[in-house]
Amino acid sequence: MDAPVVVDAIGKACPMPVIDLAAAVQAHEVGTVFTLLADDPAAKVDVPVWCRMQRQRLDDVIEVDDHLEFTVTRER
Repeated sequence: MDAPVVVDAIGKACPMPVIDLAAAVQAHEVGTVFTLLADDPAAKVDVPVWCRMQRQRLDDVIEVDDHLEFTVTRER
């Protein structure tokens, strides 16, 4: 299994974490796993909504120190 593609959006305000994730997803094949790092509190709501709207799979969200790590799999 390949390592996840890391999308570092720490220090970026809404809507940039979702925009960065969307660009990364678009640039990779179906089945690719991404780890989005974000410290913007809005990402906690924005990323799950974006995943539902774009029909991508949100696998996990964990809090790590001062940021969140979202694990997303490209499904389409």
